[in-house]
Amino acid sequence: MLWHCRDREIDLGHRTLVMGVVNITPDSFSDGGRYAAPAPALAHARQLLDEGADLVDLGGESTRPGSHPVPADEQWRRIGPVVETLAREGRALISVDTSSASVAERALLAGAHVVNDVTALGDPAMAAVIAAAGAGLVLMHMRGRPADMQRDARYDDAPAEVATFLGDRLAAAASAGIARDRVALDPGIGFGKTVRHNLELLARLETLVALDRPVLVGASRKSFIGQILDLPVDQRLEGSLASAAVAVFLGARIVRAHDVAATVRAVRVAVALREARRPTRA
Repeated sequence: MLWHCRDREIDLGHRTLVMGVVNITPDSFSDGGRYAAPAPALAHARQLLDEGADLVDLGGESTRPGSHPVPADEQWRRIGPVVETLAREGRALISVDTSSASVAERALLAGAHVVNDVTALGDPAMAAVIAAAGAGLVLMHMRGRPADMQRDARYDDAPAEVATFLGDRLAAAASAGIARDRVALDPGIGFGKTVRHNLELLARLETLVALDRPVLVGASRKSFIGQILDLPVDQRLEGSLASAAVAVFLGARIVRAHDVAATVRAVRVAVALREARRPTRA
């Protein structure tokens, strides 16, 4: 289970990465714009790396339910200084959370390694940008767009339908010249799904694992946890850790998280439990 991200080769056969979230936006659902300026965003990214994040995911456009697109130039104004500084420092594996090919191209030229695309190559120019750079790619499932994705969240079998969609997008990426070993898959927890759909996707994660690419799960602080526990966004740590641990045990190879230090510890235990299921050699 290798994941190639430009010049980086990451062996995920016996480990799970923790991706630290850095929302460089004024309207994030999880942190209310605390890191909307480059200086606090950069400090937060460094803190997450100190806490054990394997990579940081920098986003200049909120994708919370009801949000609207942010122009590419504004996205780059927000994330560009952080991408450039982290790349110069050479410490971080850098992911950019964007569905804009022009933003992705600028970020990759500046030294980013991964494009985390919630639209799964929805921008017709995105595949060529990824292929030319040899970048890592995260393909995510979302029904609709953030502005309207929760209006008609209906599935007959959410895990099966999400797996079919991601399998099709994986094939489309390959047809566009993106090597299979550069792609990770994200079921899109909270993106056009009800609480029940999110739970089914986590409980039946093997449906996605069967596609034989690293599965990324981003359940951290999501609203389904708040609805289960009846808690606001800043009190969802335990629910986030429980969701991450279950996902890792069932095969997730990347966990996207806001609370990195705690998540790193939970993931380490979940990986140990997952590895204990492997047959031992005589």
